[in-house]
Amino acid sequence: MPEYEFVDVHVPRGVSRKETARLLTDHAEYGHWELYRLTLMRDGSRRVRLRRRIIRQVRATW
Repeated sequence: MPEYEFVDVHVPRGVSRKETARLLTDHAEYGHWELYRLTLMRDGSRRVRLRRRIIRQVRATW
């Protein structure tokens, strides 16, 4: 079963959808993150949870 690491990003209420999309695109492109969950809060802000797979190196046995 794959292991993931997570990061939470808080996007304030005044940030537009276009700016939010650009922010998440940058995280995905440069940090190899993928969208796990986006929650729209009552005050209009967004809580975004991103994840990326942890790749473990297997020690070579020579």
